[in-house]
Amino acid sequence: MGWLNRLNPTPAFPPYTGPYKVGSAHVEIPTADLECPSPAPDGAQPTVAFRIFYPCQQDSKEPGVRWIPDPQREYIGAYARFLGANSVFANSFAIFPQLLYYITIPVHRDAHILEPPTQNKRWPVMVFSHGLGGSMNAYSHLVGSLASHGIVVIAPDHRDGSSPISFVSDPKTGKSTSVEYRRLPHKPSTEVYEGRDEQLRIRLWELGLIHSALIKLDSGLPLKNLRRTSKHNHSTDTLSQFTNLLSVRDPGSISYAGHSFGAASMVQFIKSTFYHKSTPQDSSYKPLFTPSPSSDLVRQITPSTSVTLLDLWTLPLQSPGTAWLREKPMPSYHSPEGGSRLLAILSEAFYKWSANLNETIRTVAKPKTTSNTFPNQPGPHIFYPVASAHLSQSDFGVLFAWVTTKIFGAKEPERVLKLNVRAILQTLRNSGVEVAETSFMDREVEREDGKGARDEEILSREKGVVRDWISLGTEAGAHGHEQVSKGPADAVVEGEVLGEVVQEEER
Repeated sequence: MGWLNRLNPTPAFPPYTGPYKVGSAHVEIPTADLECPSPAPDGAQPTVAFRIFYPCQQDSKEPGVRWIPDPQREYIGAYARFLGANSVFANSFAIFPQLLYYITIPVHRDAHILEPPTQNKRWPVMVFSHGLGGSMNAYSHLVGSLASHGIVVIAPDHRDGSSPISFVSDPKTGKSTSVEYRRLPHKPSTEVYEGRDEQLRIRLWELGLIHSALIKLDSGLPLKNLRRTSKHNHSTDTLSQFTNLLSVRDPGSISYAGHSFGAASMVQFIKSTFYHKSTPQDSSYKPLFTPSPSSDLVRQITPSTSVTLLDLWTLPLQSPGTAWLREKPMPSYHSPEGGSRLLAILSEAFYKWSANLNETIRTVAKPKTTSNTFPNQPGPHIFYPVASAHLSQSDFGVLFAWVTTKIFGAKEPERVLKLNVRAILQTLRNSGVEVAETSFMDREVEREDGKGARDEEILSREKGVVRDWISLGTEAGAHGHEQVSKGPADAVVEGEVLGEVVQEEER
């Protein structure tokens, strides 16, 4: 059957390599049913939506999930508009629309969750925030791979105008309305900073609601899922099966991650929550999210919280309204463990974007010795894979490898994602989180028994331990001789500038 698969023109995902099958559920909950630690901002929607990726029972045979959700025609049209009518990506969407309809995420829809083999009998939990042009499905291979290693991953569908299009169900009537993409320039300006701040207020509020949803899911409290479809659900409600199986109670137990604008969202979410007590009276600081001191979220975010930042896009962090927060170190540096729980992975494109790299290092580096209570604490883990593009950390890299290769020179898309997954898993292991071992095949190590192990080499700072996997230091100017000063269009910050890049390539 292998030759038939090669003849099939429909783009397809490679299989997950963890030991567990992966289930997935689409969730949309009325915000009135949740307790948000902060008031709703302007533009907030009446529901919050996310997809859950989780380890499911090994005999699961439920169908997969369409990568482009319903209504598919509207989603494809929105992506084509987002990518630019004349871009190669948009043309690929237009040429094979029927094939795109049938791209399937290799998960089992609403499958029964697997009983956790962990000591506390609960699955570790991660929340992953998408970037501009993303969605809850756009990083399915990355988060599905993590789920196949024993993590329940929550992928929000942000309704801040950062997705090509989002659909919101009316809690009373069930009818849907759309949230269209909000196009903003990428160059710094008062308008841009204010626009990104408005989006971040919605994103952070949604993340607070998702934390409330996780607490209720684990408690077994009833939640109305507006996206439940009876023909794919078991007799047992999909959401009720998570009762007492999620590690969300202990402080620092939930890990947070994001890509690009999603990474910036997580920096602001973690910092805003952790530093809520020390907010200055200075009127120049305009907090984007102020959780109630009595909320469960405030107890959850601690120096032991693990944070993963993929291709952190730093422009939103430089808003004058949040300058005070920008000067604060990541919360992990308030403990002797320091940056050991802090992982930043760049693409080579973002590594070569000097201004963004310097600001990324500034964001994750440990404080100067003079202001650091723990001067001997370790710094963060920072890496980039050679020949990788910004889209390499999303599904686009593996589904449309020929495009990313042609335009950006990206290579080995499946391996790049595996490197990301390996680094995330090992950072969690080093933080005491129980996840499955990494297979020797993924570690690219020969072993006759084929079993897995810890993956210490992926976090090694020595050159050449892992092929084309480069460790970066945090010293100021340490990489200046290797960098090229690039702007957002050159590094491809988001898809909306892709058309400009393609036009330059074709001239």
